[in-house]
Formats: sequence, structure tokens, C-alpha cells
Amino acid sequence: MKKAALLSLAAALMLPLAVLPAHAGDTLTAGAAAPSFTLPSQDNSPISLSEYKGKWVVLYFYPKDFTGGCTLEAHNFQRDLDKYKGANAVVLGVSLDTADSHKGFCTKESLTFKLLADPEHKVVDAYGVPMKTFQSPNGPVTIAMRQTFLIDPSGKIVKTWDVKDIPNHSADVLAAIAAGGK
Repeated sequence: MKKAALLSLAAALMLPLAVLPAHAGDTLTAGAAAPSFTLPSQDNSPISLSEYKGKWVVLYFYPKDFTGGCTLEAHNFQRDLDKYKGANAVVLGVSLDTADSHKGFCTKESLTFKLLADPEHKVVDAYGVPMKTFQSPNGPVTIAMRQTFLIDPSGKIVKTWDVKDIPNHSADVLAAIAAGGK
């Protein structure tokens, strides 16, 4: 990760800059079958990828609840939720936060789509999402990096993003769905 991006991430998360690698898996790419999973959502109900067969799935991984970039990204997906529904698509957010953290985040930010808790990073690992560990005053904090997978109605990953342009990301995903995943 470039120094400027790392400084920006550390500032957004308000964490000290000591960074330790936490994951070295290969990220899944277009053409791969989307790994199945079941994770708890903000209301502790189990959510499985298989529930959405026949729909487009926007599976987005983000660093941390209650942080600036993650809040902006979530608000943009929420703003466009009717467009996703109209495109036969569902939005699922995943972070290493707990279901209780997601519940508070959804309540505070009026989010109505599912945020999935992956504190043991089983799905983060299955999709090869990079992680970083930061040393904070309270000890190490591990986050998943910002990455999105567009899964087509048959369950195949058709597009991925290493998200850098948070303000336009939701519009980019909607455009890809409209273009059939291209």
C-alpha cells in the first residue's frame, strides 16, 4: 500500500500508523465461483449467499463501522437501494466487526440493508480480501481492506473493485449491473 493511502486510512480510522501484515491470500477474480457462506447480520439472523441465487449480489468488504469512509460508502449504497432492488440486486456489507457493532451502526446511520459480522474472518479469507493490523493504544486492531465483488444471479463473480473512489463506488457498481456485469 502506498504511503499516502496508508496515512489516509490511518487518519480515517484515527489509529496510529504501525502496520503489520495480517493476510496474504489471493483475492478472487472475475470468473471464479463465489464461495458460499453464512454469517450473522446486524439482527443476529444468519444470512447465506445461497438465499440470493437468481439475484445480483453486491458483496462489499469494508474496514470498520462508525468510520468516515465506511459511513459514506454505506450511505451511498443506502441512497441507491431502490435502484439495486429495481435491478434485481441485493447489497451485503461485510467487516470484521461484531453483529452488535453492526446493529449500532445501522441504527445510528439508518441503514436497512444487511451488514454481516465476520470477526473470525472466515469469509474475508475465503474471498482473499487483504487485511491489515494497526497498533493502537488499546492493542492491535485488524481490519479488512475495502473491496467489492459483484456476483451474478448464477453465483459467479463477474467483477471486482479495490475501492478507491468511495463517493462514486455505488454508481460504478450499478453501471456494471446494468451492463450485465462488465
